[in-house]
Amino acid sequence: MLGARCDNRQRWHLAGCSTLTTSDVRTQSETFMKAAYFSAPGPPEVIQYGELPRPIAGPSEVLVRTAAVAVNPIDTYIRNGANYWPLPSPYIIGCDLAGEVIEVGGSVRQFRVGDRVWCSNQGLMGRSGTFAEFCCVDEQWLYPLPTNVDYEVGAAIALVGITAHLGLFARANLQAGETILVRGGSGGVGSVVIQMAKRLGARVVTTAGSSDKARACQELGADHVVLYREQDEVQAVREFAPQGVNVLWETARIPNFDRSVEMLAERGRMILMAGRDARPEFPVGPFYVKQCQLHGFVMFKATAKEQRKCAEEINQWMADGSLKPRISHRMKLAEAAQAHRMQEQSTVHLSGEVAGKIVLVP
Repeated sequence: MLGARCDNRQRWHLAGCSTLTTSDVRTQSETFMKAAYFSAPGPPEVIQYGELPRPIAGPSEVLVRTAAVAVNPIDTYIRNGANYWPLPSPYIIGCDLAGEVIEVGGSVRQFRVGDRVWCSNQGLMGRSGTFAEFCCVDEQWLYPLPTNVDYEVGAAIALVGITAHLGLFARANLQAGETILVRGGSGGVGSVVIQMAKRLGARVVTTAGSSDKARACQELGADHVVLYREQDEVQAVREFAPQGVNVLWETARIPNFDRSVEMLAERGRMILMAGRDARPEFPVGPFYVKQCQLHGFVMFKATAKEQRKCAEEINQWMADGSLKPRISHRMKLAEAAQAHRMQEQSTVHLSGEVAGKIVLVP
């Protein structure tokens, strides 16, 4: 008999494989679902794609039929054994999802069966993930998806959109007319930061590793792109912003703080969202003499209220077409292990293969 997991995040059916009949609450096809999961951390090959018990919505939960999911770098860190928190076993991978509501718990008030929705912040803090045909999500982490927005767009914008919004507005307090430098503007987060900053009215300079990625950044709205393999980044940024940049969004896994602080303006703010294992030197003197600020954050530690505020504006911008994710690859859910391998090669080994988001569909 398959074990049952019953907590406030995910509730599994008890399913005796030899005793199911048509008189059961659900038929066998309704009792199980396809999912991408692992039982022990390791390389991408530990990911399995097969049947698991289908979850049942608890009182505050919504059962969503998955239409699209997206890969994030943190997914690969967790799969590789990062000890952030205890994981369910088996652990369904993934943070982001878009789909259709098919069941609601008794205390749910914001959603109805048939609603189109999206979410992030799953697969984190001990919650089960989204890479499955069905997913239970507490309504506090779920948001309506505008009717004119594709499911793939909703899934691809989820974590990166909330991350960009929190960093730009709640942390850096970017203002219209200010200048922001986005390191790696063609990436999942960087491409969204560019769009949000331009929508606000900021001047945007970004970096790219190739002419193709530079063109993509310009199409997103970047005012100036520095080809960091061919140009001196500090000099090129200074030519665009002689007084320095007001905000620097750092995406490098090993930041070079000497160069970053050199590019900051007086009272400049730096956002850190990567480099969990990095221990670089830090130029304390130049930093405090300029009266700069350093903000490190991870989106999944933001409260549900904070994330919902982000989601409400993200929905407005997706609906009016001013915010679009950059989708690099589209794959099937059964190819989750390959998708993780590609993401890891791009993020950790800097292959450059993934420029944007990897989206998967069941």
